[in-house]
Amino acid sequence: MIKLNSLQYSKLQNIEISNDLSLSALRPNDAFEVLTLEYKKIFGFNKLKTFSFSKEGFLGLFLELKGKIAISCGECEVLIEAGKLYESLGFQITWINLDKDGKVNLKKIENENIDFLFLSSYVMDTFVKTSIEDVKKLTSAKIISNASANFDKNSDVIFFDNYKLIGFNTSGVVLFNDEVFSLLEVGKIDSIAVKLCLDALKNQKFNYKLKVIFLEKLKEKFQENIYFFVNPNDTLEYSLHFGLKGIKARELIRTLALNKIFITNGEGCSLGLSKPSRIIQNMGYDEQISRNAISFSFVDDMNEEEITKLVNTVYLKYKQIKSFV
Repeated sequence: MIKLNSLQYSKLQNIEISNDLSLSALRPNDAFEVLTLEYKKIFGFNKLKTFSFSKEGFLGLFLELKGKIAISCGECEVLIEAGKLYESLGFQITWINLDKDGKVNLKKIENENIDFLFLSSYVMDTFVKTSIEDVKKLTSAKIISNASANFDKNSDVIFFDNYKLIGFNTSGVVLFNDEVFSLLEVGKIDSIAVKLCLDALKNQKFNYKLKVIFLEKLKEKFQENIYFFVNPNDTLEYSLHFGLKGIKARELIRTLALNKIFITNGEGCSLGLSKPSRIIQNMGYDEQISRNAISFSFVDDMNEEEITKLVNTVYLKYKQIKSFV
């Protein structure tokens, strides 16, 4: 199996859950305390809570925040849905759009009076990087970031999407300081989610060597049939985003899956069955073009010969699909 969609969801191996993680208000919770101290050591935040990683869960976080909220349109789908739900209740959200090149429109941030900004160090689907350090020069808002694929230490609050990290839809984990959010009562903390999230983060790895080689081989093989929605130099170092002319990404995804080669066309779309990329459409492309988007992310080691063979296979499947269009 060749997996080129590791940033979309992973699968934690050899899961072990101890009864020591059963929390009680009437006895010490030593195992859980060890977990929280490990989070603090790795990420530097003093407080931790869990929440439902759903639009309702994010809505609950919004309702705890005391101030004006802005959300980048490059965030995960459930966060965007939560923002719309928040607006339907009569509250105001400032939406920060993406530019044509896939970058977050930082000029919009500079001109807005906001207290909390949901903005990650990378855009979903395309994985275009955003410097939180640069953003903080433009706004005094607290920056709340999804750190599942990349952690920027300049973030004021971070959260993790456990489905992408471990392959199971458990609670999300949020880390923070001060009084940004209220802490949970002992019986309401999802200690299993906290444990599995930490296990996944400690085992998380990416391959920084393959992107340049893959890019060169793809351009060489596909020539005028490949194009780029975003500059490859602007994305996370272990990710690559592109489009192939004349076919929908889901057709290639399904065909390659039969060869046990797994790619993706957007968030939660590893089987090619979901809607076209909302991110690409927010950049200004129409729905049809957005269906061409493909994302790679690299974890496993491959030598140049293996990469060439893989690119040749992708090209063969591409030509076969195009012949039926």
